[in-house]
Amino acid sequence: MSPMPDVVTYEVADSVALIEFNRPERNNAVTAEMKFRYFDLLDRANADPGVRAIVLTGSGKSFCVGADTQALSAVDASRVDAMEEKLPVIYPLSTRKPIVCAINGACAGVGLVHALCCDIRFAASGAKMTTAFARRGLIAEYGIAWLLPRLIGVARAFDLIVSGRVITAEEALDLGVVNRVLPRDELLAGALEYARELATNCSPLSMAIMKRQIYGDLERGLDDAYARAYQEMKASLKRGDLAEGVASFLEKRPPKFPPLR
Repeated sequence: MSPMPDVVTYEVADSVALIEFNRPERNNAVTAEMKFRYFDLLDRANADPGVRAIVLTGSGKSFCVGADTQALSAVDASRVDAMEEKLPVIYPLSTRKPIVCAINGACAGVGLVHALCCDIRFAASGAKMTTAFARRGLIAEYGIAWLLPRLIGVARAFDLIVSGRVITAEEALDLGVVNRVLPRDELLAGALEYARELATNCSPLSMAIMKRQIYGDLERGLDDAYARAYQEMKASLKRGDLAEGVASFLEKRPPKFPPLR
């Protein structure tokens, strides 16, 4: 008997880890097994000095259509509480390396939250997205009421969260939900190319600190954010990454930044 396929797959090439939801027969609907496997793979990429950027996508025609309702019926509330307390859906925000999401198809509910917890989002032309929660009798789950207003503003986020209406990738681009829309057959290559650009030309330590600054400063006042940035800048002036960044620029060559450890 052939082995069961992995519900989330992982491969590394050119310093980029590609993570793929792999339940195409269920449109990559999320189960607890998928969630923990995905987060385990994020930890693996985070700990690997050979990985400098991460791309997340879905197999088949969908990115992720939300929670698997069949699996939910078999999970009691106490287990859900325990799992969420151990590893909340917003866990990817703590990953030190940049995550590029390639939304290859339908993206709904907690699937959309997974996409929003990535740092950059590319979407396939025509891909459909929805928060969905209100139309299932649920609330704004898994931190989306914090994430989405900070990405696109309160009024636009209110519309998408409360109405649960479906938007296309093109409207998502106009709203600021995604950064770029590409033809479906070019999407993954485009996301990987962007990630390789980060891996090749950007300091891993600089990116890690910047990611911490961007999300941390969302809850800080300007004076506090400025003071913290000033201290980070002074520290960066003493690191070898600065010398390498300047030297590579002057010598017109790709930089050789050390890996993140």
